[in-house]
Amino acid sequence: MRKVVVSACLVAAAAWAQYKLESAGAPPSELAPAIREALVKDGVRVVAASGKPFCEIWLRAKAPSGAKTTEENVSFTQIPHGSLLGAVRFPSQGADRRGQPIKAGVYTLRLSFYPVDGSHQGVAPQRDFLKIIPAARDTDLNATPAYEELVKMSNEASGTAHPAILSIWKPEGAPSGASLKQEGEDWVLYTTLGNQPIAILVVGVHQG
Repeated sequence: MRKVVVSACLVAAAAWAQYKLESAGAPPSELAPAIREALVKDGVRVVAASGKPFCEIWLRAKAPSGAKTTEENVSFTQIPHGSLLGAVRFPSQGADRRGQPIKAGVYTLRLSFYPVDGSHQGVAPQRDFLKIIPAARDTDLNATPAYEELVKMSNEASGTAHPAILSIWKPEGAPSGASLKQEGEDWVLYTTLGNQPIAILVVGVHQG
């Protein structure tokens, strides 16, 4: 089961609170113009039971494509590593899957695969992740940074030696529209990246 760490202030709330989706409207003006134009015109807002927004997400209107990767245990085999897939805004302090606090602000989301080096075993069934990068740091829509460069860029979001990440995977079947589902103590956004079904673990609690 896919798990995510959240900051201590969210752990109790994530276990019990109900989350829902709302319209987030147009992509943020803080994004580079080319990136903003490539995203869907109406994003989704993840809102807690209190009515407080947790995050807002905009994905690309059309999924980038390239030669099929030779990487193993990867869901999105035809999307080049490092591709920009979307953007996220945290209206107030958020958190990544490690529980690292993310400052309020706008960030880009780029596809990355965690390395097969022994230190990431058991992190998730698949190696696909979205690295969270400050919008001001990431302005080239068509760039496909290598893993090491993505780590450096994402470290600026986390403020630590570990990049800020969200777990993603390719779900079975195609959703009819965006939906948010509770799976155990996790909350998963099911939607599409262009015509490609995608699942993003947005809220959850790591156990073990």
